[in-house]
Amino acid sequence: DEETINIVQMVLCGKVNKDLVSMIECEGGNAIGLCGLDGGMLRAEKIVDEKFDYGFVGEITKVNSEPINDVISKGYIPVISTVALGPNGETLNINADLAAAKIAVALNAEKLILLTDVKGIMQDYKDDSTLIPTVTLDEIDSLKKSGVISGGMIPKVDCCVEAVKNNIRRAHIIDGRVEHSILIEMLSDEGVGTMIEGD
Repeated sequence: DEETINIVQMVLCGKVNKDLVSMIECEGGNAIGLCGLDGGMLRAEKIVDEKFDYGFVGEITKVNSEPINDVISKGYIPVISTVALGPNGETLNINADLAAAKIAVALNAEKLILLTDVKGIMQDYKDDSTLIPTVTLDEIDSLKKSGVISGGMIPKVDCCVEAVKNNIRRAHIIDGRVEHSILIEMLSDEGVGTMIEGD
């Protein structure tokens, strides 16, 4: 509702965004905090559902990558809070994974990496040893039907699929709890998560 979206904006664009910027700076990086409202970066429309009113929750309709490219060209790491501008000037909350996919496509990124609190896609979500290291687009539907991809993994996989279908070479779902997980996934043969690639 309207009260909650105001809190979301304050927390995501203020506290969380600036905490992440501070963490990057403390590790020697140069970061700038942005949100989807800045420079009209993220435009969205409210999610319409006949059965349920999601309130101030939206789906991205347009990404203006210019503010992001400007920050990157000056040597900064952009930290983007995923709220967007609605058609009537209202602020809309956006699913962060879906926003990441849309932004990656708009930037013509080579890879999309999603950090989460599980190892990746697993045959048995209770057993880390069943990690599936590579999945092709052709395999996604059968993995959903069999229940291997379920619950909170569905939106993550869906946004990876969207990214790969829109010319992102590979998308990765990896465990952000593992130290140096991004480097391990990118630079080692075995990796630490699941890579989704085209057929």
